[in-house]
Amino acid sequence: MPRNLFLSLGVATLSMMPLTACSYQEVGEENTAQAPEPAAADPMVSNDDPKAQLPPEDKPRPLMQAQVVLDRIGFTPGVVDGKMGMSTKNALKGFQESRGLQITGELDQPTIEALAEWKYIPATRVVTISEDFANDSFVTIPKDRKDQAKLDRMGYSSLAEKIAERFHTTDEVLTDLNPELAGAGSPPTGGPSGNEAATTASISYRAGMQLRVPNIGADRFDASAVKDSKWATTLRQLGVGTEQPKAASIEVDKSDQVLRVLDPQGKLIAQYTATMGSSQFPLPIGTWKILAVGHNPPWQYDPALLANADKSDPKMEIPAGPNNPVGVVWIDLSKEHYGIHGTDEPSRIGRAESNGCIRLTNWDAARLAQMVSPGIKAVFRP
Repeated sequence: MPRNLFLSLGVATLSMMPLTACSYQEVGEENTAQAPEPAAADPMVSNDDPKAQLPPEDKPRPLMQAQVVLDRIGFTPGVVDGKMGMSTKNALKGFQESRGLQITGELDQPTIEALAEWKYIPATRVVTISEDFANDSFVTIPKDRKDQAKLDRMGYSSLAEKIAERFHTTDEVLTDLNPELAGAGSPPTGGPSGNEAATTASISYRAGMQLRVPNIGADRFDASAVKDSKWATTLRQLGVGTEQPKAASIEVDKSDQVLRVLDPQGKLIAQYTATMGSSQFPLPIGTWKILAVGHNPPWQYDPALLANADKSDPKMEIPAGPNNPVGVVWIDLSKEHYGIHGTDEPSRIGRAESNGCIRLTNWDAARLAQMVSPGIKAVFRP
């Protein structure tokens, strides 16, 4: 059955067959009728001015400092945690390739010297949790898909989860950065997130709290650049700015577990660690095209098309939200049933199999969604 692009009430919407791998249906540009009102200054936005007098670090964190720089310039280490994992090695390799350095995946001396351009950027910063950010209706995410389908949205399960995703990290890292806040007060409310049970946060996050966080940047937001008010909110919540380079093509490399973004000259301008394919739904090697980009999509749960689903379940639509299994973005490909999307489990990117599609952290998927456009080439390599 063919896909049909159509206009309904002035809103561009993509109607698709369910995905064999990800079982997604219907991507929409929501709330395009009016642009969002200009937001007040966000107290959690980074200060990227090299002339600014930034507060000194409380202690040296050289690897986290490299991670936040790489995250800012498009070679993201996945979760910023100050550890040398696969995603950080991939980020270093991408940066090294883009600068013509020897590709080692290590924070070696030539790489340190190349990153010195951003040495003024500290590894962390202290932010004040704003009232607007903390004022949310958190959702207990049930494990059963039938119960998920009854929700009106797959929102954040707690303020802890929302803050961690805003700063591209985990609650555990935030606890390590703020030992003086650990155990203070009662834990935040909220239930399981995604397919895993939530752990009790050791910090009771609240509006007005000062918190040391990874100093992720490139989060400046131009409200006039985004017509969809819900998408604008999503970008702000993820700490993703509106200034992104434009892609001429993308490459998905199975052997390296990365998605690369190229400019018209074929130069690497961004790279993200990705989860891709499985033994049952392998990555479709070949050259495809991007057909459409959808924001905040729902997910069509079809147990017949999923490897680990209960085949006795009915087909169901799981509502949109950051804890939706396809996250906050769906990028549709010309390979039927396949796409690039976000995730409800950012810490597992690169560490687990997908149902065939290409899965990124929500913040990387949100960046990529602003970089690509229908018609550009997507090459999948073994």
